[in-house]
Amino acid sequence: MKITEKSIIGELVAENYQTAKTFKKYKVDFCCQGSRTIEDACAKKKIDPAIMVEELNEVVAEKRSEVIDFKSWPMDLLIDYIEKKHHRYVEEQIAIIMPYLQKVVKVHGQHNPELIEIHELFAEAATELTSHMKKEELILFPYIKKLEAAKRARATVEPPQFITVENSIRMMMHEHDTEGERFRKISELSDTYTPPMHACNTYRVSFALLKEFEEDLHMHIHLENNILFPKAAQLEKQFQHQPTVQ
Repeated sequence: MKITEKSIIGELVAENYQTAKTFKKYKVDFCCQGSRTIEDACAKKKIDPAIMVEELNEVVAEKRSEVIDFKSWPMDLLIDYIEKKHHRYVEEQIAIIMPYLQKVVKVHGQHNPELIEIHELFAEAATELTSHMKKEELILFPYIKKLEAAKRARATVEPPQFITVENSIRMMMHEHDTEGERFRKISELSDTYTPPMHACNTYRVSFALLKEFEEDLHMHIHLENNILFPKAAQLEKQFQHQPTVQ
């Protein structure tokens, strides 16, 4: 895989997740804004694209046997992984992080008012992500699995009640963008999750958990935006062009 300034960021990370480290280093969003080229992202960040391309090609040249090739997975397996790994993580961590933030705001909020906004933003994220994941688990993901099963059985599949997979995907991606922007704001308010010198242990743990949560969310959104959703939209088009599969 030869990387150039015209390479699409999301496609690169889908091919080799190790490239995500370079994008994180330069604070370039590879999940919610993965459809941009390296050139476009660097222009916005005022980064020399040649430097980034060189670093990315060095990363790709390294042989890493431990890298999971999610792109090769069938969609039903990827969906199961997303639900059990990332959806479950979000649910569990919300229940852990919220009490920590409430305690930190109560103790330190007067002298560190940014904590109040961080708490409010995370509470919004908790509500919206919970609703978002249920829509995926109950509506979108089951239909994508039907498409996958129909492809294997060389059978037909009824159109979804939500008009098209592509329309539902577009809505899910918009909600991903909202969460990406929300956590960019949390990151800014927390000085990239850096607790102040006077921070107590609860304060420090809260920021560490928020950082981990954001990192997991990046991977979560990447798997959907850059791998699952494009494959699902492409398969849906195949059924639309071939309504009867022999």
